[in-house]
Amino acid sequence: MGRGIWTSLLAIGAAQGLKVFTYKSQIGKWDWRPIFQTGGMPSSHSAGVSALAAYIAAKKGWNSTETALAVIFGVIVMYDAQGIRRHTGEIAKIVNDLDADIELLSGHAPGLFHVRRQEELNELLGHQPAEVAGGALLGAGIGLISALIEKKK
Repeated sequence: MGRGIWTSLLAIGAAQGLKVFTYKSQIGKWDWRPIFQTGGMPSSHSAGVSALAAYIAAKKGWNSTETALAVIFGVIVMYDAQGIRRHTGEIAKIVNDLDADIELLSGHAPGLFHVRRQEELNELLGHQPAEVAGGALLGAGIGLISALIEKKK
């Protein structure tokens, strides 16, 4: 695999790893599960595409077709991560809350029958804008460092 792919994968891995520390700072306890979950700070989607775009820009220049493709691809991914995917997660939270409310109501109304879902819908699908920005900064930094290291070799 090329260095650009490795750089992007490193940024994704770093972002996922940092989620353990941001979870600890928000919740107050250590948990390794955020490494394997979507959503959270920083966005690994943003980190991956930003690392690739920054690496390509440093290697090929800002006016290259490759840089243009990577940047546009990155913008689309980041927009999706904080837009559509985030709203889907918010809808999942509403559905989960509604399911719990209907279960509570069915206990008070003998004619109302409700079977609660075995598993709740995943609510952590997308990102807040700050999470996307954090991932983008992390990725851009990793991409530029990777290009500088390669240049020195």
